[in-house]
Amino acid sequence: MTRLVQLQKDSIRRVAVVEEPRLRLLRSAASVYELAQETAAGGGSLVERIAGLAADEELDYDAVYAGRSQWRLLPPISHPREPARCLVSGTGLTHLGSAKNRQAMHERSEAEMNDSMRMFQWGTRGGKPAPGTIGIAPEWFYKGQGTSLRAHGEPLDVPGYAEDGGEEAEIAGIYLIGADGAPYRIGMAIGNEFADHKLEKRNYLHLAASKLRACSLGPELVLDPGFDSIPGAVTLWRDGRILWSEEILTGENEMCHSLANLEHHHFKFEAHRRPGDVHVHYFGACCLSFGAGVELADGDVMEISFAGFGRPLRNPLRVVRDGNPFIAVRSLC
Repeated sequence: MTRLVQLQKDSIRRVAVVEEPRLRLLRSAASVYELAQETAAGGGSLVERIAGLAADEELDYDAVYAGRSQWRLLPPISHPREPARCLVSGTGLTHLGSAKNRQAMHERSEAEMNDSMRMFQWGTRGGKPAPGTIGIAPEWFYKGQGTSLRAHGEPLDVPGYAEDGGEEAEIAGIYLIGADGAPYRIGMAIGNEFADHKLEKRNYLHLAASKLRACSLGPELVLDPGFDSIPGAVTLWRDGRILWSEEILTGENEMCHSLANLEHHHFKFEAHRRPGDVHVHYFGACCLSFGAGVELADGDVMEISFAGFGRPLRNPLRVVRDGNPFIAVRSLC
């Protein structure tokens, strides 16, 4: 599988192919976005285009990954000119584990418990329709724009207005809308769909607000991954020791929706097919440490890995201590 990273040194941005333990820089490629746009416009294969751009310049991946290089890792996708034209979203209740976590989270609310499990059961019955046909719609939520994406090694903040922050270990699909308005899948990446689970637990109607948090992606973008059954692991570290760890599974065989069905129900909206836009869509988690009673603290490190998706994604949790100031709206009248 072809795996890419985006890098920056001072004001210089480059794209590189992962050739463990090295990174091979590409000629004339400042962003994955530009490569994808050129391929969508000219036709052909993105993998072949990248192979033709491989340069002789190499970097030590270990040094870059550990933060010891002048080059730093960026999220593996971005809109280089307009971050607001990168839509970050996700879908929930795609795994049995997520449905059980949601049920347990709202165990005192009979109505929500029934709704969550009912939506999951709808997915098990109608989420994998015959090819080319439309199945049941999944749960969908908005995460933010490109400014909410964080790279490997960057902190994920618990803002002053939040009640907590917790990891959600997932795979995310990365897409470009072509000039013709058609969605193109560029690839997939490891993701941490970070969320405020205490706020959500207070009342399930807070789900939308609980998702409006920073999230992370990477470090690598996999261009041609299989998506049947993908084993992985999530590990939480505190003071250099393992706080909690769990093996996980994702992919179509582990989900109640097919990839095609999830993609259809995201891109059926005309507003999601604006030429030139980027989309990052998280496919759902099967396991949460919050469901196991774990509460993360400032400085804890969240590590997520999936087989075939390159090096693990690691992000420290950072509690922002600037309080929760009142935001006043000014009148222009």
